[in-house]
Amino acid sequence: MIGPGTGVRVYLACGVTDMRKGIAGLATIAQDVLRQKPASGAVFVFRGRRGDRIKVLYWDGQGFCLYYKVLERGRFPWPSAADGAIRLTSAQLAMLWEGIDWRRPDWGAPPARVG
Repeated sequence: MIGPGTGVRVYLACGVTDMRKGIAGLATIAQDVLRQKPASGAVFVFRGRRGDRIKVLYWDGQGFCLYYKVLERGRFPWPSAADGAIRLTSAQLAMLWEGIDWRRPDWGAPPARVG
């Protein structure tokens, strides 16, 4: 994904968001529901009812960027609506974007030492 780099604040809107919303509607959710400034440089992530699509809203300093992804198979891992909003790391955002369960990543065995 082309977009924000590492170290950016990422807010995940728990529960379901109407995927018909565009930049203005998602920015309103970020402000009124998540209680964050949409143009702060943070990243806001929203998921639709079916769970197979997400929208990512980001202010790059000049304007809003809206990224939209639909999975061919499966669903994006998502917390329940009761959790409100959750902060993610940029690494967790990258896992989410790839459809990996960022809550329980399978790190596998540590690399073997050579030499």
